[in-house]
Amino acid sequence: MNKKIILSLLSMISVLVFSSCNLPESYSNQAVQLSNVSDLEFKDKKSEETIVTELTSDVVTTLETTVATAIETTFSETEPVTTSLTEAVTEKKEVVLPSDVAIDLSSIPDYNGSPYVEVNDNKPYFEVFTDSYFEKYPDLDSLGRCGTVFEMLGPETMPEVEREGIGMIKPSGWHTVKYPELISDLYLYNRCHLIGFQLCGKNADERNLITGTRYMNVEGMLRFEDKTASYIRQSGNHVLYRVTPLFEGSDLVVRGVLMEALSVEDNGSGLSFCVFCYNVQLGIGINYSDGESWVIEEPVVTEPEVAEPEVIEREIPVPEENVGQQYILNTNTKKFHYPYCNSVNQMKEKNKREYTGTRDEVISQGYAACKNCNP
Repeated sequence: MNKKIILSLLSMISVLVFSSCNLPESYSNQAVQLSNVSDLEFKDKKSEETIVTELTSDVVTTLETTVATAIETTFSETEPVTTSLTEAVTEKKEVVLPSDVAIDLSSIPDYNGSPYVEVNDNKPYFEVFTDSYFEKYPDLDSLGRCGTVFEMLGPETMPEVEREGIGMIKPSGWHTVKYPELISDLYLYNRCHLIGFQLCGKNADERNLITGTRYMNVEGMLRFEDKTASYIRQSGNHVLYRVTPLFEGSDLVVRGVLMEALSVEDNGSGLSFCVFCYNVQLGIGINYSDGESWVIEEPVVTEPEVAEPEVIEREIPVPEENVGQQYILNTNTKKFHYPYCNSVNQMKEKNKREYTGTRDEVISQGYAACKNCNP
């Protein structure tokens, strides 16, 4: 009876081990055979002991071999599941982005000699809303124009390779035109990255490139890109960074870009700005509807004709300087300009007023001379 009890216990253990490890059917059959040994009838006690001993020895050997195999097989089968779980844990979280900011171009001050102007008290139109990575680069619209781009920038988004060429990209309104007499770098237009390559590593991506003047690219946008890159390198922190190209109507060339940035870990104390960069070029007129451009011609100044005196001794009156000079007044900024000044081209019609008179007369009305054309 003791042997039968022992064998029964062994059979139960083997069945449990085999079934839990999903072993082949042959091993399960051995377990069944072992569990049925107590039901066998033997001719004598000796034969019973011999058979039980042999069967028990076989089962123990089988157990040692198959359990080891089962363990190895089990880990092998679960390995892909573990990998899958790891991928699930490290998968990027879905981030709900704030709505794009809607800026009315009429609310932007006229260009007045500075490549950019602060907007919304220099505060972004969003707060720190996530600490998870995301990026938004929308497809071009039906006119081939870029939309608002938005990305969580940090040390991991900044490239470690040199920038390659982007000459194959032709943004909306693109023209290859040079003005060597006015622009030191010759070309009027640059392929401007909305989010600078040094920040995001996106280079020849049409969703991130617009037609922008050299002036806007270097004097306007670059200084804020450098400021952001410097903050990330020094702090190792992250920055919520959004750039909105502002088109008027169906224009193909932007009037400018709205740039917003907010540092994440320190809630904006390290970096925060909201500025509008003007897409203008001094001395050049731009048709924003299609990108055509021209040099703003300076007026030809002719000397006033002086009648021959009837008597040589007669004193001839000298006309006052600038008598009858035409000026363009900006009733909003209280600046006055020559008609050919580039600022006049950027001026809203509602703020524009023509005036003919002397320079002193204009100043006496409370207007200050434009620093670009120096009337």
